[in-house]
Order: sequence, then C-alpha cells, then structure tokens
Amino acid sequence: MNQAVHNKRLRLKRVGIDTYRENVVFMNRNCCVYRAAGFQAMSKVKITADGRTILAVLNVVLNDLMVAPEELGLSEQAFQQLGLPEGTRVCVDHPEPPVSMDAVRKKIGGDILGQEDFYCITRDIVQNRYSRMEMAAFLVACVETGLERSEVLVYTKAMAATGQRLDWKKPLVADKHCIGGIPGNRTSMVVVPIVAACGIPIPKTSSRAITSPAGTADTMEVLAEVNLSPEKLRRIVQKEKGCLAWGGTSRLAPVDDVLITVERPLGIDAPGQMVASILSKKLAAGSTHLLLDIPLGPTAKVRKRDYAHQLRKIFEYVGDRIGIHLEAVITDGSEPIGRGIGPVLEARDVMSVLRNKKDAPVDLREKSIDLAGRIVEFDPAVRGGRGRTLAEEILTSGKALAKMEAIIDAQGRKPQIPPVGSMVYSVCAESEGTVASIDNYRINRIARLAGAPLDKGAGIYLHKKVGDRVERGQELYRLYSEFEADFNFAKAYIKRYSNGYQIEADA
Repeated sequence: MNQAVHNKRLRLKRVGIDTYRENVVFMNRNCCVYRAAGFQAMSKVKITADGRTILAVLNVVLNDLMVAPEELGLSEQAFQQLGLPEGTRVCVDHPEPPVSMDAVRKKIGGDILGQEDFYCITRDIVQNRYSRMEMAAFLVACVETGLERSEVLVYTKAMAATGQRLDWKKPLVADKHCIGGIPGNRTSMVVVPIVAACGIPIPKTSSRAITSPAGTADTMEVLAEVNLSPEKLRRIVQKEKGCLAWGGTSRLAPVDDVLITVERPLGIDAPGQMVASILSKKLAAGSTHLLLDIPLGPTAKVRKRDYAHQLRKIFEYVGDRIGIHLEAVITDGSEPIGRGIGPVLEARDVMSVLRNKKDAPVDLREKSIDLAGRIVEFDPAVRGGRGRTLAEEILTSGKALAKMEAIIDAQGRKPQIPPVGSMVYSVCAESEGTVASIDNYRINRIARLAGAPLDKGAGIYLHKKVGDRVERGQELYRLYSEFEADFNFAKAYIKRYSNGYQIEADA
C-alpha cells in the first residue's frame, strides 16, 4: 500500500451485527483505501489505532447508509475487542499471513505435527488470524488424516495454554464429563450438587452443544447465569464447592470455543479433537480427578465396544501425562436418558430428580447416583463401594437439592424458566406392540430441527421408553417448537425418514 493511502485513516463505526466469535469489518466499495490497497471480500485485514490492533474478515458493502466511504464498520465482537470509541480514526492494512498455515498444509498432506505446530496453530486461531474457512481446513484435515496419540497430547496442552488456568491448591478437585450423543443425558446437573454437598470441589465447566439438542451449559442456563468470569467462578466454588458454568467466558482453553463454532455446522466430533477439547478444558479448570462417561449403544456416538476401549485408552494416556487422574466408565447408551430432550425439558427432569418426585425419570436418577458415587470414592477417606450409598443418601435427604439451589443463587438465578415451545406435534405409534429400540441419532436430529438448543423451549418429551407397551395411535413423544419453520422442518423429517422408534409386534 502506498504511503498516502496508508496514512488515510477511516472513521470507526459500530455496525451492531453479532458475528458470534468472529471479527468482521465492513468497508464501502467506494472507499479509497479499499480501491487502492487491493483488498478482497472475505480476506483478512489488520486494524490499528492508539497502539491497539485486531485482525478481522473484510465484508464489502454497497450501501452508504450502512457504512460510508470514509468509515470502517465493525461487528459487535470486533468493536468490543478493539475497545475504542466510535469516531476514532483507524488504519487498515494487509496482515502478515499466519505462519502456522504451513503446519495445516502439512496436516492436510497426512504428516504428523509436533508440539510447536499445535502451539502456533492454536495461538493464531485464538488471535483471530484464521478465517472460518482456514479453521475448517484444519479441523477436516485432523479428521481425514487422524491424530496420533502423541499429537492429541500436545494439542491438548496447546489448547489449554491459550487461556487462563485455575489452580485451587487442593489435592482433590473433581470433575465429570460425558462424551455425549445420548439425548437427555443431563447427569452432570444432578452429580455436581451431590458431590459438592459431600464437600468435594467440583468446578464443572461445559461447552455449548455441538451435535446434540442441549449441553450442560445450555440446560443450566435455563435456571441460572452460566457466563461466569474466572473471579466469580472461583468465589462460587470456594463457597459452594461446585458450579455449572460455560467455559467460554471463563477464558478456559478459549480456542476450543472458537473451534466449536466451526465444528457445530460441520457436525465434526472426531475422537482426537474430542479428547483434546475435553481434557484441555479440565486441565485449564484445575481438575485433578476426572470421571469420564462413555455411553455405548447401537445409535450412540460410540457403537462398538472395541472403539469404546480404544477411546478410553486415549483419554487415560493423555490424562496421565497432563497430571489428571482419570477414570472412564462405559455406560448404557442404548436409548435416551430421562424424558425431556432440549434445555427447558431437560432442566425439568433434573429438578424433578433433585426434588425426589415420584414421577422423576428413574434412569436419570440411578445413573446420576452411580456416577456421583464413583466421584465421591476419589476421596481416600471413602471406602470402595461406599460412594454410591453416600450419594443416594445426599440426594434422598434433600441436601443435593439445597446445594443446587445455593449454586443457582450464587451464579445468578433466572427470574423465570422459559415456557416450552408453543407449537406442539404428537408423534404416535403406527402399530401396536412393544418399543424395541429408540434411535438416539434420529431423536437428536429431530429435536435440533425443532429449534433446540438455541430455542430453550424447543425439543421433545418422551412418553414411551424401550420395553413399554403401546397401542396403535398412542402417543410416543411430543414435539415442541417456537417457530413455524423449525416446526415444519422437524415434522417433515419425521415423515420422510423416521420417528426414531421401532415397535415390535407381539408374538
């Protein structure tokens, strides 16, 4: 760029567009800087002013009312990240291309990457040097060529190094994680208050849902604030021993949250990426002990026992080398856990279990007690086999409910729980018989098409589970949506493909 154009500063304008975790700038096509510098739409640009610099993706606009030729518009994230007031004069220039793209190209070619490669890639991503297209190329390369376990180890460390790292200065800081894929499997929201009520610290941070209708953070957000600063998270755990927060605002392995925004639309949840994603968050959160739930079933993420054992070995290999005592349990993933699928419906299930209601889902209650019992036994003072009894006593006595209410208040109780979606569709049995199986993948897909997890009240409520007897025309489940387009997408999927249920006729 010639010096005259370089010295031409544009006036900063806040455009007010949410580009969700991607810095975007808007420049008028008739802008003298755009014409002279040879910028191209969707390329990266560097914005500097008053000693501050950000990188962003360029969008070119034709409307002078949106961004005038002498202005530079910034999306919400970019504006907040630059941290300068509107009207500030800024310079726009070509950035240096990220050096780590050489490593990405090596991975595309099937090479094994080393520690410095992963550290450079994750650092460039968190500094907004990658476009979504470049991040997608990296993720797909990791899926297609695979990650050796040595790569997963250094990738995990590199991801954790991109943000803050908590240190609780305690010998036992517990955590629990499920690899997902099972609708309604919201055990963490029961396990955390049980374990915290035992006095064991359990700072549970979760990502948003990637391929499911809800994650723990999505569901907890129905009840309480989950966007906690590291300082607030620390205060809550010190007082209540537990929390249920989103890892994004806590700046724990933030590169993971950026990558998830690309993984979600691509439906990517590959083993190596999954291990690095989960364990980097646990390492950053200061966990010393982790219980990992690997559901196994014909329509779960993990469908073969050999693969479950292989996955467990990778987790244990990485966990051991980053200083986390990790125990992985293979659980029943043959059907959904609980009855609600989607944030509001799952939150209702969780609270019914904590309140010891007679109609609470038995499978959610029993699995939560099992998992909590195993975590309680991380405490050397608890005899082996005694943990489950203690966990059940805490739940039955109401101590777990009291702890959950205290955690909700500490995080910031929501004034009211959102209602379920106003548009309702009943899915009924087409024949009489017994429910032989429920397809987890199909049920997840239908609930997501209905609007979950973005629409908190969208989802599915199951009236029949495996082994239940049904009559022809009897309701299997009820679909909830808030918007007509989502409602129609979900219904069309059911009619075109499957309702997710297999009914076996009586012999």
